[in-house]
Order: sequence, then structure tokens, then C-alpha cells
Amino acid sequence: MDTPMVVVTAASGGTAAGCLVEFSAQVSMDPLRYLVAISPANATFRVACAADRIAVHTLGRDQLALARLFGEHTGDEIDKFDHCAWSRVGGVPVLDAAPSWFVGRVLQQWPLGDHVGFLLGFLRGSVDGASVGGSAAALTSSGVEGLSAGHDA
Repeated sequence: MDTPMVVVTAASGGTAAGCLVEFSAQVSMDPLRYLVAISPANATFRVACAADRIAVHTLGRDQLALARLFGEHTGDEIDKFDHCAWSRVGGVPVLDAAPSWFVGRVLQQWPLGDHVGFLLGFLRGSVDGASVGGSAAALTSSGVEGLSAGHDA
């Protein structure tokens, strides 16, 4: 399956974090719900667990450099936000270059094998409640096959 890639970002206790995620999907229309899965090995996981909101961003096929930044580097070693343009929306870091994004309230968390699923309720975003990803112009898993993860899953 050639799934859309997204970048998730969160902030808690003065720390901002973000990572490239392959496992995510809209899971309900009414109420609008989205599920994103983050590896516990990832620095973003620790921040997301303490956050009440998470932002989800789509990337275009031409945004491989941004995918590399959030997929190949770990927040344990660098501040990824020093290397890209971003803003705060409701306290959550939002990537300025993302074609679409939304901020969701963390409603629940579940273990999902080697990842943890975060169920998000839509709060606000540039997608106005539309599904994130799925566009023909979206960066998908086949477009990032050569990336080396900052952490093992």
C-alpha cells in the first residue's frame, strides 16, 4: 500500500517535537476523528504523551527535504524547528510549508503493536474538516523509501 506520509508535531513543557509518520487515517466522519500512530522509540512520542493537542500535516511530493528533516533526524539530537519555518497555533507547532494541516485534541491512546495510536478530535486547521492526505500530489510511502529513520521503530 502506498500510504500518504504526514508529519505530526506536538509541544509540552516548553519542548516542541515532530516526526514523519506513515500510519495515520481518518477514522470517523461525525464526529470527525483521526488516528495517528507514533513509535515509543521516537522523541516525539514522549512529547505527544504529555500534550493535549497534536498537529497533523500533509506533505507534497516535492517536499522530500522536509520529510527528511522530520524522518531522518531525531529530536534527541537536534531541534528540527531550527531548520524550518513554523508558527504556533493553539500552542502547537504548525509547519508553514505544509499544504494542509489540522490540530486535534488527543482523546485517547492505544497500544498498536510497535506503535501507539493517538485518537484526535478535530479542532481547527487549513483543511476545514477534510481528510488529510489522499491527494495525487501527496508525498506517499514510496516517495520516502530511501530515508533512514532517526530511531528504529
